[in-house]
Amino acid sequence: MADKVSMLSRFQFAIDRGGTFTDVWARCPNNEIRVLKLLSEDPANYDDAPREGIRRILEEYTGKPCQADSLIDTSLIDWIRMGTTVATNALLERKGERMALVITKGFRDLLHIGNQSRPHIFDLKIVMPDKLYEEVVEVEERLVLQQDMCQINKSCQKVMGTTGEQLEVWQEVNVDKLKADLQELQRKGINSLAVVFMHSYTCDIHERRVGQLAKEMGFTHVSLSSDVMPMVRMVPRGFTACADAYLTPCIMRYVAGFSSGFTGGCQNTKVLFMQSDGGLTPVQKFNGSRAILSGPAGGVVGYAVTSYSAETGRAIIGFDMGGTSTDVSRYAGQFEHVFETTTAGVTIQAPQLDINTVAAGGGSMLFFRSGMFVVGPESAGAHPGPVCYKKGGPLTITDANLCLGRILPKFFPSIFGEKEDQPLDKHSTLQAFTKLTQEVNDFLSSQPGDAKKKSMTVEEVAMGFIRVANETMCRPIRALTEAKGHDTSRHLLACFGGAGGQHACAIARSLGMTRVFIHKYASILSAYGMALADVVHEAQEPCAKEYTSASFKYVDDRIKALSNECREELKSQGFQNHQIETQPFLHLRYQKTDCALMCSAEAFPAMSNSSSYGDFKAAFLNRYNTEFGFTLKDRAVIIDDIRVRGVGRSHAASDVSTKVATGDAKPRMVTKCFFEDGFHDTSVYHMDDITSGHVIKGPAIITDVNSTVLIEPTCTASITRQGDIEIVIGEGLHKSVGTELDAIQLSIFSHRFMSIAEQMGRVLQRTSISTNIKERLDFSCAMFGPDGGLVANAPHIPVHLGAMQETVQYQMRQLGDNFRKGDVILSNHPSAGGSHLPDLTVITPVFYEGEKRPVFFVASRGHHADIGGITPGSMPANSKSIEEEGAVFMSFKVVEEGVFMEEALIEKFMDPGKIPGSSGSRNLADNLSDLHAQIAANQRGIKLISELIDEYGLNVVQAYMAHIQNNAEVAVGDMLRQIAKDTRERTGTTKLHAFDFMDDGSKIALTVDIDEQKGTAVFDFSGTAFEVHGNCNAPRAVTLSGLIYCLRCMVGHDVPLNQGCLKPVHAIIPKGSILDPSEHAAVVGGNVLTSQRIVDVVLRAFSVCAASQGCMNNITFGDSNVGYYETVAGGAGAGPTWNGHSGIHSHMTNTRITDPEIVERRYPIVVRCFHLNPGTGGRGRHPGGDGVVREFLFRKDLTLSVLTERRVFRPYGLYGGEDGRSGLNLLLYADGRVVSLGGKNSVDVGPGDVFHLETPGGGGYGTSDEGEGSHTKENTVDTGPPRKKAFLKGSVHEYRMAQESS
Repeated sequence: MADKVSMLSRFQFAIDRGGTFTDVWARCPNNEIRVLKLLSEDPANYDDAPREGIRRILEEYTGKPCQADSLIDTSLIDWIRMGTTVATNALLERKGERMALVITKGFRDLLHIGNQSRPHIFDLKIVMPDKLYEEVVEVEERLVLQQDMCQINKSCQKVMGTTGEQLEVWQEVNVDKLKADLQELQRKGINSLAVVFMHSYTCDIHERRVGQLAKEMGFTHVSLSSDVMPMVRMVPRGFTACADAYLTPCIMRYVAGFSSGFTGGCQNTKVLFMQSDGGLTPVQKFNGSRAILSGPAGGVVGYAVTSYSAETGRAIIGFDMGGTSTDVSRYAGQFEHVFETTTAGVTIQAPQLDINTVAAGGGSMLFFRSGMFVVGPESAGAHPGPVCYKKGGPLTITDANLCLGRILPKFFPSIFGEKEDQPLDKHSTLQAFTKLTQEVNDFLSSQPGDAKKKSMTVEEVAMGFIRVANETMCRPIRALTEAKGHDTSRHLLACFGGAGGQHACAIARSLGMTRVFIHKYASILSAYGMALADVVHEAQEPCAKEYTSASFKYVDDRIKALSNECREELKSQGFQNHQIETQPFLHLRYQKTDCALMCSAEAFPAMSNSSSYGDFKAAFLNRYNTEFGFTLKDRAVIIDDIRVRGVGRSHAASDVSTKVATGDAKPRMVTKCFFEDGFHDTSVYHMDDITSGHVIKGPAIITDVNSTVLIEPTCTASITRQGDIEIVIGEGLHKSVGTELDAIQLSIFSHRFMSIAEQMGRVLQRTSISTNIKERLDFSCAMFGPDGGLVANAPHIPVHLGAMQETVQYQMRQLGDNFRKGDVILSNHPSAGGSHLPDLTVITPVFYEGEKRPVFFVASRGHHADIGGITPGSMPANSKSIEEEGAVFMSFKVVEEGVFMEEALIEKFMDPGKIPGSSGSRNLADNLSDLHAQIAANQRGIKLISELIDEYGLNVVQAYMAHIQNNAEVAVGDMLRQIAKDTRERTGTTKLHAFDFMDDGSKIALTVDIDEQKGTAVFDFSGTAFEVHGNCNAPRAVTLSGLIYCLRCMVGHDVPLNQGCLKPVHAIIPKGSILDPSEHAAVVGGNVLTSQRIVDVVLRAFSVCAASQGCMNNITFGDSNVGYYETVAGGAGAGPTWNGHSGIHSHMTNTRITDPEIVERRYPIVVRCFHLNPGTGGRGRHPGGDGVVREFLFRKDLTLSVLTERRVFRPYGLYGGEDGRSGLNLLLYADGRVVSLGGKNSVDVGPGDVFHLETPGGGGYGTSDEGEGSHTKENTVDTGPPRKKAFLKGSVHEYRMAQESS
């Protein structure tokens, strides 16, 4: 057989091994193209799907039998290119190699704690993915960065790091102890290690020593973090090394198994694997940390190469809709990469294509909750799958498309049912939708007004879920484009994947796009993308130099060296010089910021004052301005990393033209298909029957065995020369929307309102200047109705929930009719609805043509780093009045009829300096810039609201604002009825009581009286202590935020968080108490400490779970030149079905903690340890989570401030569970003295002094001898059956996670 195929015309295979299907694209001799799709797992018929696909095509083409169990002749094969989910699945399912973490002593739990934020802020049961490592070895070793400001004289060896940073060797590796520890790992059967030491990104001498010892001892795989990804920040670098040690052995085993089916083990065949960055790499260099997006990356390459035209420059949105989720990405001539992303709880530092996953796919489950249509995020998966799969699954989007006639069972194979031999079951789908439709109509008939008159048909309900799913998928696409300053409507939608073709027209129309492109290989585009991809080798190293003329020679030398490394590597793979391109990048950021951008100077040629490889600074400034709308004048630019991407051009594009049509396309049948205005006769075409030049007008369906494309009414599809489908989007069918409640429109408006708040947030983040807002994302944006009631709020920062509503309504009472177009109001005072003074709220009325009064309000609240007061950072530990905490704004028009009142504003910011011992704002320039950004964010909100009114009319938009608020009221009312029922069954009453204490003895008391019939409740805080002569007074708005947070947690699923949440709730908060203090009371501690106790008391009243740590552990240190602030994690409370999580933030805060390497790089301290404190969680049937231990060694004279709680009263346990241990703040003086600082203090520290922090543990639940679930009835949180959820990823998801951890 080998003789018949010449060496110049051998087979080429591109394969995507997915989770369910394996797709094969093959170029046969004489350029014939064949494609194949087969199950990834079919052990009864074959061991390996990619090898089986190759075998079948070889056998079919050559006509020679090739047995499934015989070796495949590699002389027939030119190359094999593959993407695989082997690494992804091993990571998601935690089925990787057994491995251990080897880490600097004192940091054994660093990767468990991570950034200390929880993934879902409203989940009382905090679920974190399992750790990758089984064991931890702490190594006695320590490198410390040398600092000019250090006042500790330590005699030790000095070494130079690769970044040019000097380091001090404070402790050499204790080899004897390490060897004994490694032998113990081997005894346990662990042979794979991940090694991560402090500052190894710049100095790897200790890691290399450990690596060498481990190899000598016989460990089979050792991942050094300094090798895997030498970037600063110990936590993500450690995660990346762990992922490598966990996944690479799995990949190597898979590769060995795959290769064993070929003659010579594929030694004489080029086998390349797709990496997460969209480049191919030789099989022997394919590793775990770069394999996570191996499959999806092929799809991005596929649509980028086939859809993008350099002549037009029209950017592409990739839309890959699968069963569980949808992947969205963007291409505009260059691949868009991210360099740190989190997958399945593991943060990985490696270049990855920016592929954003949305939890909406064909298998997304459908719910009708409290009058709202909800799609996902739960998915039916492949098993049991949708109702129509005949395996007892739930209703899904696939069922909705089947119900509407958009999926045709006769064109699907009979692979369903328990024996997998049945067709799709439309009858069962219709039965399930009939039942759901009855539920919808029962709800509508119970509503007042016109809603009860309007019942819905089965098809209308199914169509409603399709529309809601489409809007769900549109939101991240808007975010992906708007976030970087791009107009969504100017993009082309490139659709691929099995389910996307059914939704493409509607998605494009919603986003204002005019064209959709569907490649002829759309159903196997990831595989085809492998054939089109280039081979890539990257080289990267860290740097810490300023981008100035003094560093240009160093930068040029390093780029040259890294480029040579890439070239030599690609040459070793058989590429010639002319096939190799190298592209240098610098990872740049402004000094004293964390916002680094990976910049290429390709479009910015070298100048006299730049690197010889291009003007990287100009590239950085251009991109910064594009993404953020401004640049920072006279601010130094720092180089964090130098990177070179080497590319070996090798793609095998197939541009085979199809035959030209000689007549009109002939449909195979005409079917009834349901659209928004009812049923339409819809022509059905098969892909085999249409060819180049055919034009198909909608409504129509184009189908084949792998996919279905829906051409909606007013849209037109044409077949290109290559056989691809191009769709021109028509205007669509305009359906009038009235003011009466429509359950479908309710869900769509909910998405639209939230999208407005989200886009406001994007503008604020882009245009702000301070670290708090731009990088920590400590802000909220919201829209309000004409009565000042909250409509939508994003993001969901717990302490901001509902609080801005109080601010807006206060201004309405104060100003009355004194709102003018062009006015902007600034406020931060607690009596005016503020939380604490650093949170500045900017409010803008929204006027609409023909209306004299504001029709809506928009507002943005941002945390300003300093607004004056008695301490830097405006967070004093010992303030006694609000005037000591900074500048106060009650109702200040910062813009009056379009005029920015800068002079008066500056005067207000400097007012605190008139108080003895106090100062005006210490960073006025940032204050002014961030206020401009908040005003710009509000303007964006006004524009979007005006467009929404233009589209639907003012009456309709305001009506749905009220409907959405009513929906939240219904959801909370339903929850209160259920709680009342459970409480009455348990106690015989629906009255609940609870109290707890602040550490100074101030009591917070609560009585809850629930009306089971009405679904309402009174929360009465009578009996709560008076205002205190300190700063733990909580503004009324903070108390209401705590209530909303608790109610949302107990609902157990998403509800619109707006004014409606509090309508069933009447809050009685005594005036002059610690929860509603006087106008001049200090409040900074109330926002960050008392807010936690409010939550503790509410959850105690409902007996939902034991107390979490009940504190944010606010730590500040600094002097006149430097300042640092952090909050620190503790233990979470246990519940009836869960153990409390250890080392995590809980309830009213979710702030991320700064990486220890960054802390030591920027501040004059050494982080001595950061680990869990075992035994601090309360014991019980379900134990509480443990707190943490954190120590700072000070290297110079500084002032330390602590603002903490739960140092006296311990976090409570429930139902016999023990209390968590209280926290502890100690100062270990250099002279040996140990002093307790108490809960709140400010003290001077010197070089050699150590601050020792122990945070509180969480309370336990149930006595240790109880059986599982003894108190499950008391739990009001609906955990529900386990369901498959999409693992979200990409820059949009990372942004949302960062917002919710601000």
